[in-house]
Amino acid sequence: MYFCKVLCNNLTKMAVILHIETATDGCSVAVSQDGATIFHTDNFEELRSGGNKDTNHSKRLGVFIDEAMSFTDNHGIPFDAVAVSSGPGSYTGLRIGVSMAKGICYGQDLKFISVPTLQVLCVPVLLKHDDLPEDALICPMLDARRMEVYTALYTRALKPVVDTCAMVIDGEAFKEQLDKHPIYFFGNGAEKCKEVINHPNAHFIDGIELDAKNMAPLAEKRFLNEEFEDVAYFEPFYLKDFVATKAKKLL
Repeated sequence: MYFCKVLCNNLTKMAVILHIETATDGCSVAVSQDGATIFHTDNFEELRSGGNKDTNHSKRLGVFIDEAMSFTDNHGIPFDAVAVSSGPGSYTGLRIGVSMAKGICYGQDLKFISVPTLQVLCVPVLLKHDDLPEDALICPMLDARRMEVYTALYTRALKPVVDTCAMVIDGEAFKEQLDKHPIYFFGNGAEKCKEVINHPNAHFIDGIELDAKNMAPLAEKRFLNEEFEDVAYFEPFYLKDFVATKAKKLL
């Protein structure tokens, strides 16, 4: 597969990595060994059934990580690194995920890897849709409310054509690129753009979710290339400043 060949070129050393994804309402944790997922858990079904989004990460992430560590301990599998989805996304979700990853790395002396959230969203598309046209571009979209999305534009080799940005979507969005290439849009921000981006080269892929298990190919490559973050100084890529709002007074 094209995507696998690009990522795995010269990949001679694999690792055991704990993956943490908390950039949106979803919360997921996975463990990969030699590039294969050996443990995975998430809260997706809970969210679909109307679970509380506001307290989800703080309640679920620690439990999920304990389950992952119990699994590896029971099988005698030591971790080499922790990878975290680094943003953009929810300010609170990113902060919780990165803080947890830092704590584990510091406590167990593990390597710390950050993986761009929008690239994580691209992985299932590239793995499951290897028949995309050679000149196709892929466009992950995370909902940022109203008609704004966090987005970027990549080639099939994940080379950026448009860098990560916050964009208000209108009829002119990506028109220059759409006139030259087929573009495939996906992610929880793409649904609301279907009626707005009206171009024969615009295609939409449904059902693509952020999931920790899709972090493995990107994190493995960073591990091989020794692209590690400083545990003390790393900060998530929030993209937009956090704006606190005052709670309404009870009458």
